[in-house]
Amino acid sequence: MKLRVFLVEDYKRLQSLIAELFAHLGPFELVGTVATEAEALLWLEEHPQGWDLAVVDLILDQGSGLGVIARCSRTRGPGTAVVVFSSYATPGVRKHCLKLGADAVFEKNDSAAFIDYCMHWSDQRLGPASAPGG
Repeated sequence: MKLRVFLVEDYKRLQSLIAELFAHLGPFELVGTVATEAEALLWLEEHPQGWDLAVVDLILDQGSGLGVIARCSRTRGPGTAVVVFSSYATPGVRKHCLKLGADAVFEKNDSAAFIDYCMHWSDQRLGPASAPGG
């Protein structure tokens, strides 16, 4: 089984890097990638149960990830996770994201913690045997 990842990130190069990362991590499949809040909200409306893990940047080409977090939190299914991956994860922003319903908030310069979280979350969902070589 693959865990479906919905990515909200406006920087094209980072979209590619995150897609490669999830492809190498194992049990993940990128099912949607958008660059604006409006695109994200439309995607979520069209695919209400179409994701397991939402990875959301806060500063987007148009709008912000805060509205995306709130929408994900209101419409999410059981066992899903909303993770913020942003360069603007100050303590105050982190607290606000968690209040909106994010499960975790990571600075982009702390990608190791982000990866660890995603792998731990996937192990909880699928079991450790889902990891590459496991």
